[in-house]
Amino acid sequence: MNFLEDVPVVRRIDTNRDDLFAVELVGHVRAPDVENLFGLFEAACAQHPRIDVLVRLVDHDGVDWADIAADTLKQCSAEAADHVGRCALIGESSWSNRMQGWLAAPSTVEIRHFPATGEADAWAWLDAHEKPADV
Repeated sequence: MNFLEDVPVVRRIDTNRDDLFAVELVGHVRAPDVENLFGLFEAACAQHPRIDVLVRLVDHDGVDWADIAADTLKQCSAEAADHVGRCALIGESSWSNRMQGWLAAPSTVEIRHFPATGEADAWAWLDAHEKPADV
């Protein structure tokens, strides 16, 4: 067994805003990772009537879209429509285009894509910053 297989794909990012749901997705995203991500997203929505979202992709090499339950995607899209104001997507644009189509279709979510080199602009757009990790 490779120890890298145990590295989590979905990682929460601590920020200065309680109403900002920020995550980093690392590597290949599988259906269980999406279920984990959705659970974290649901919890954030339960805590605040309106939230902003930041998703940062790192070393992204695909999403197993076909393996994700249609009900999960449908429910997450509905949650986004009800709770999300702004969504900043940082990283590969092809993934961001798919995410934009999935999130924006039934809602008024304001979505912007930022290349990895424009991450500072994404944080500024959300009027937020990442908290340094406790060491």
